[in-house]
Amino acid sequence: MISSLLIANRGEIACRITRTARRMGIRVIAVYSDADAGALHVREADEAVHIGPSPARESYLVAEKILGAAKASGAQAIHPGYGFLSENADFAQAVIDAGLIWVGPKPHSIRAMGLKDAAKQRMTDAGVAVTPGYMGQNQEPAFLAQRAGEIGFPVLIKAVAGGGGKGMRLVKRTGDFADALASCQREAAASFGNSHVLIEKYILRPRHIEVQVFGDSHGNIVHLFERDCSLQRRHQKVIEEAPAPGMDEATRKTICAAAVQAARAVDYVGAGTIEFIADASQGLRADRIWFMEMNTRLQVEHPVTEQITGVDLVEWQLRVASGEPLPRSQNQLEIKGAAMEARLYAEDPAKGFLPSIGTLQLLQFGAGEGSRIDTGVFQSAEVSPFYDPMIAKIIAHGRDREQARVRLHQILAGSAAWPVKTNASFLVNALEHPSFVAGDVDTGLIGRDGEAMAVPPSPSPAALSRAAMKLAAPTHQPGFRVNAAPVRTAHFLCDGVPVEVGLEHRGEGRPAASAFVIERGQAWLLTPWRKEGTAGGSAATGAILAPMPGRVIVVEVAAGDKVKKGQKLLTLEAMKMEHTLIAPFDGVVAELNTAAGAQVQVEALLARIDEAPG
Repeated sequence: MISSLLIANRGEIACRITRTARRMGIRVIAVYSDADAGALHVREADEAVHIGPSPARESYLVAEKILGAAKASGAQAIHPGYGFLSENADFAQAVIDAGLIWVGPKPHSIRAMGLKDAAKQRMTDAGVAVTPGYMGQNQEPAFLAQRAGEIGFPVLIKAVAGGGGKGMRLVKRTGDFADALASCQREAAASFGNSHVLIEKYILRPRHIEVQVFGDSHGNIVHLFERDCSLQRRHQKVIEEAPAPGMDEATRKTICAAAVQAARAVDYVGAGTIEFIADASQGLRADRIWFMEMNTRLQVEHPVTEQITGVDLVEWQLRVASGEPLPRSQNQLEIKGAAMEARLYAEDPAKGFLPSIGTLQLLQFGAGEGSRIDTGVFQSAEVSPFYDPMIAKIIAHGRDREQARVRLHQILAGSAAWPVKTNASFLVNALEHPSFVAGDVDTGLIGRDGEAMAVPPSPSPAALSRAAMKLAAPTHQPGFRVNAAPVRTAHFLCDGVPVEVGLEHRGEGRPAASAFVIERGQAWLLTPWRKEGTAGGSAATGAILAPMPGRVIVVEVAAGDKVKKGQKLLTLEAMKMEHTLIAPFDGVVAELNTAAGAQVQVEALLARIDEAPG
């Protein structure tokens, strides 16, 4: 068995690999860039090696630095995770040539499946059905246009070296083909250094079905059943599940056998995924499912397979790389229940899914039976602009699909981050979509209905009231009774927007400076606000706290100044609004901790007012 493992990756996948390796008694070595010096995967490792500046092209994508880190740390093996160098055959070979164990498929298997056109030809030769199309070497625009016409529109133009949705264009009519081809070739050349494309028939009701395969060095290859990854946005997977809804046993047997046949055709060892495209216009049928491509690595969505099979795929990777046979045979594998996974990203659906970066001043995950959270961040961590903005993978397992869906919905609804935006509310909306509930999903669902899913929720009165009670100072209210209608209202700022909230009973204990409203995967910061247009600290303490992160633009007092109740102290610019902070009572500026131009965080103590003597 491997005794020491360097993980050539970062984020949640590095943490996930570490978890299994540590359980197996394997020493773990992490690598990190400047931006990741304090990252979770670094904290959890036994040892960490710095490999360069923040940009991935200067750190995680530099093979020489990874190999140098392995040598310096005495690592016995390297696990590439997914992304970065995981499907780089030259890197895999370099690891082997350095006398290290490569936790992945053989380099020649990676090369065989690395180019889509060559992979499809190999599958055709192996008797695996492929999508109708053209995969030849003739890249003349006129010839490609002719072949597209013969295949029949609509067609997909795909970069042969593509992946992740890049280098792909849908063409619906003849007149659009030339421009789409040129655009696709430019993007392919820029992204992959290879402008060659293939053309395939576009399926009108496509479903993305993939099969987890696993091989060892003793000639054994098994499948661990299928996953459905049809809920996609711009070719990026959003929610994945296993098993695929509507998959009957006969069709499952056919598609899984084809996946094993495909893996055997390239002498596959380790974890891999065979991706198929299905025409679901008449339901899932064995004669309407075709090979699309192979991913020669562990997939982001591998947890759903683990949840329904009870298998730790990373443990299998490490055992197979150590020369052991597969831990289970095909007849020892079975499906138990159903699982779903949602990818929680730091992005703002209301702003076109733009990445959202910054400090996670709040990060919480919902809980519930059957839940699993794979994450690479923690509260107070920074979401960096240098890497993929994934915060976590939220996974739920249940006895059947509906229970898994309900459980995932519950977990996501209780998850929140602030001030970093996430797609949690978008995911909640997707799980509620009638087609998804019914299991009637194709890859175009979000393209059709995603605009409505992206509309951000507003906090309900009940959620506002619950949070507001944490801010309401204790007050005596004659006639108060439990479960009565609201007996008074108070004014607050909810992420900078004034709101009036009904309070149903007295606040208890010491009032807080701010509170979070959390509902449907969204978080809003609630802070006290004076209706005349001021916001500020606690009258009970004289502490003037920042109601939210922002920039101080005006300071109107100095330490030692006498102030009157209601007098302006300073102005904070936040959430595109100006917030004036005032003196809560007559007194003296005992403490001043900021200046004009300063950037401040939520609840930072900006000033303190002491009551005037006498």
